[in-house]
Amino acid sequence: MRSDNRIPIQSGPENGRALMRHHTARYYAHRVKESLTTRVSKLVCAIFLFLLFLVGIITFILWLSLRPHRPRFHVEEFSIPAFAQGGGPETAQIIYNATARNANQNMGVHYDTMQLTVFYQDQNIGGMPFLPPFYQEPKNTTIIAGQLGGDTLRVTSQLWQQILADRARGQVVFRFEITSIIRFKISTWDSKRHTMHANCQVGVGPNGFILATYRDKRCPVYFS
Repeated sequence: MRSDNRIPIQSGPENGRALMRHHTARYYAHRVKESLTTRVSKLVCAIFLFLLFLVGIITFILWLSLRPHRPRFHVEEFSIPAFAQGGGPETAQIIYNATARNANQNMGVHYDTMQLTVFYQDQNIGGMPFLPPFYQEPKNTTIIAGQLGGDTLRVTSQLWQQILADRARGQVVFRFEITSIIRFKISTWDSKRHTMHANCQVGVGPNGFILATYRDKRCPVYFS
């Protein structure tokens, strides 16, 4: 009969407790400190991101409110009385009436001398300086009215025959251009100078008056 040479190992509550990992008070204090540091860091990051977002919103609102809007131009009237009167190029006149609108809420516009030019088939047929330098208040409309004729309207006999041929077909299309150097003004601050161009397509009927489809039509405006 074989004898069992294994040595019995006794286990009990004392051995279980000996195998458990014990943590000191310093360890727990360190863990608490790490947890507080992490929370504080997250709080600081959240506050920083919120402030950054708030500054962005305020900046965007200020940009929208201070961003200058270009002046708005509309042609109200444009007529050539010679069409109805049967006159020739030597007595031809162009009578015009347009408006310049400053749609900005808190921003004025400084205009240098305004130049008016009329084109037919991209050919300059007349023009003149109009209005001395002036300041336009916010939310204000300026009337641009006058006439071209004589020395300010250069139409040859050949060009007049082309105009009459277009008239016989139902309409004559001109380009009415307004140019000026402008500056925007907010309180005591002035912007840099911009060369402004307003190009207005104008159609005139056989009776010499502007066609309804062109009246009060907004003119494209660009800077150069």
